[in-house]
Amino acid sequence: MIKILVAEDELAISKVLSAYLQREGFEVITAFDGNNALEQFFNHSPHLVLLDIMMPGMDGWSVLGKIREKSACPVIMLTALGDIDYKLKGLNAGADDYISKPFIGDEVIARVNAVLRRSANIYIDEHIKQYGSLTINFNAHAIFLHGTEVGLTPRDLSLLLFLAERPNRTFTRDQLIEHVWGMDYDGSDRAVDLAVKRIRQALTDWPETDGEIRTLRGMGYQFHVFEK
Repeated sequence: MIKILVAEDELAISKVLSAYLQREGFEVITAFDGNNALEQFFNHSPHLVLLDIMMPGMDGWSVLGKIREKSACPVIMLTALGDIDYKLKGLNAGADDYISKPFIGDEVIARVNAVLRRSANIYIDEHIKQYGSLTINFNAHAIFLHGTEVGLTPRDLSLLLFLAERPNRTFTRDQLIEHVWGMDYDGSDRAVDLAVKRIRQALTDWPETDGEIRTLRGMGYQFHVFEK
């Protein structure tokens, strides 16, 4: 799972940022002063840092400098200072982007995704897909609905991931048995129906306007989503 370090000394802002990021399926690590931010950075090796400039202990500029001595990890600076000079200073010091407070949560997510796409080591769109309130991280084998991880058995999770990797394609029970249960499975194909039923129950709060596990009578099942 993609890890993001939120280094922000204001608890309320930290909570808002964390909630938005977790809703998108990111793992969030928090720090509330500059020294702890560096400690968390080197302990957890995040994929991206949201870094407040005005923090106690060690300010954001100093933290950024220490990170750049050891790592090219993407860093987005957060500050209430609107002066263009501060933006230029951050970018010249090695920051990848700059967000002024107050910010809109969706803008932060958009900037995070854009910076991650530009990163040489990670391509978010290849393994994280968003279908309305449903987020699927294929690399981490994790499903999030409204920001909360969905608990599924390993077999049910494998079935959902298989279908979700191939949206709007229909698979018969036999095809799903072959791909998910394996060629050696000698049980009833009713196992597919029961697994789909459990998945639907787990995704009860997923709006049908975003997508659904659809049954096509006489044909099979598909992970149906609406093309944007």
